[in-house]
Amino acid sequence: MSEVTLKGTITVPDERLDEIRAALVDHIRLTRAESGCLSFDVTEDPKMSGQFNVAERFVDAEAFKAHQARAGASDWGQISAGLPRDYTVTGLDT
Repeated sequence: MSEVTLKGTITVPDERLDEIRAALVDHIRLTRAESGCLSFDVTEDPKMSGQFNVAERFVDAEAFKAHQARAGASDWGQISAGLPRDYTVTGLDT
């Protein structure tokens, strides 16, 4: 089994920044506590307002898929719905 990584960005309009910042606290905490999560970081880009840089590492595809399912069904999934995401995922079988 190979490690799965996700790197990319989420773009947040100014009017949604406060709710996204607040929701990220729990989303990050819950994700880092997931079985199989090696690292998980979402940080605001200091040079581009509204852009958040995302970097995730999971032990394998099963852990990554479990994270995607949990996150999609969570408060974070609802709050961040519709935000433009630009991700590259490696290590995931197609």
